[in-house]
Amino acid sequence: MSTETKEETFTLEEILTSLKTIHRLILWNDDVNTFDHVIHCMMKYLDYSEHQAEKIAWEVHNKGKCAVLEGSFTEMEVYRKILQQEGLTVTVD
Repeated sequence: MSTETKEETFTLEEILTSLKTIHRLILWNDDVNTFDHVIHCMMKYLDYSEHQAEKIAWEVHNKGKCAVLEGSFTEMEVYRKILQQEGLTVTVD
């Protein structure tokens, strides 16, 4: 009886990413969304206070990006998809 094995290959980046336990959701500046929309989304989906959401909006505006949430890769992907549906530019780091 013969046993076949299937070999999978991964890049170093994929291996290191899978080992990382904490991932960050990054909100990026764009020329499309208003401050009000960003603030609304931060409050509605990430449960930030209005003051916290305003600080995030200003940081994104001034620095080009802001880490808005940390957690597992799966959790960050869920929030990334939700915020992208709202038109925000977000990535998982």
